[in-house]
Amino acid sequence: MNIMARMDLTRKLELLADAAKYDASCASSGAEARDSRKGGLGGTEGVGICHAFTPDGRCVSLLKVLLTNACILDCAYCVSRASSNVPRARFTARELVELTLAFYRRNRIEGLFLSSGIIRSPDYTMEQIVRVARMLREEHGFLGYIHLKAIPGASPALLAEAGRWADRLSINVELPRDASLRALAPGKEPGGIRQAMARLRLGIEEAREAGRGQGRAAAPRFAPAGQSTQMIVGADGADDAAILHASAALYAGYGLRRVYYSAYSPIPGASPLLPPVAPPLLREHRLYQADWLLRLYGFAPEEILAGGERGMLDLELDPKLAWALRHRERFPVDVNRAPREALLRVPGLGARTVERLLAARRHRAIRSEDLARLHLPLRRVLPFLVTADHHPHARLLDRADLRARLAPAAPAQPRLL
Repeated sequence: MNIMARMDLTRKLELLADAAKYDASCASSGAEARDSRKGGLGGTEGVGICHAFTPDGRCVSLLKVLLTNACILDCAYCVSRASSNVPRARFTARELVELTLAFYRRNRIEGLFLSSGIIRSPDYTMEQIVRVARMLREEHGFLGYIHLKAIPGASPALLAEAGRWADRLSINVELPRDASLRALAPGKEPGGIRQAMARLRLGIEEAREAGRGQGRAAAPRFAPAGQSTQMIVGADGADDAAILHASAALYAGYGLRRVYYSAYSPIPGASPLLPPVAPPLLREHRLYQADWLLRLYGFAPEEILAGGERGMLDLELDPKLAWALRHRERFPVDVNRAPREALLRVPGLGARTVERLLAARRHRAIRSEDLARLHLPLRRVLPFLVTADHHPHARLLDRADLRARLAPAAPAQPRLL
């Protein structure tokens, strides 16, 4: 009997959950609401151990695991690469289904994030991944969230079936530059990755269009939470400019819900093509902040990066504050009169806060005490904002030491805008 087949289930889980930690693209945002009151098991709404967050701030727990960490590819940056000497393990589809249900029944998870090394071929691997999701949905009536990793090179029919069972699909582009991917992952073809992403976008858009015409219940189901991807930060020489331009192109070309960023982590026996040390985690955090500016705040990559040193984001300041300090002539803006687009560019004002301010000012003038009640960082906000009772001194924004006054005294704890 194969050693992976004989392995204890607990040991398999230990190995395959640990191997899955390197994939960051497992958020649950955008899932359609389902519950089990009309039959079935589980749902996409509930409580559990926090592993991910939806856009409305709800905690969602996911069993994040690989089907197997064995792989026929030898990507230099991957701990599961073919030449690695790590212990290998593999779940059967039945084992993984039973494990998911057992975790769910103990209220430990609300859904499943399933990826895999490539075994035998892309089609064979995709068949096994799809089988797990199909068994959960059809045999057990599982209504919880399912995120599947789509395998580039798998047949269109398998990708279509994956979209039928999954809430979200993702294909990792891995690196922002095609040349880097070919050098570090010779078994992967950038064109094939993009082709698979284009197929997923087409399936998602066709299902949404059908939903508009037939009604949501009658429309064919295809990954209603969309698709996402991941880029590794610091594994090659790509600067932040290359990463953000690549992300902007992915959002525009494939309708992605999210691009996730994962700081490169040196692995034992790494290729000499890889850097010996990891990039600062703060770089990953700044890229996430810049990504939010791309998606939600109307910024272009050129605006975010202008003034950066050699195409890199400023590690001392969040990207929005850095932009505001470079464009002091645009401030202060009047919270009671400025359009939404101008308010979104004020440091410290998030998209939800701006919507609340726009709604509130229809009924009364906004004062600084109203900002305090919203728990805004007033030290950062007030130099750039006019309220009914606050008018920044004319020379405040011209102060040479404004950057030092607004920059955090110590590296900020990673959090989104």
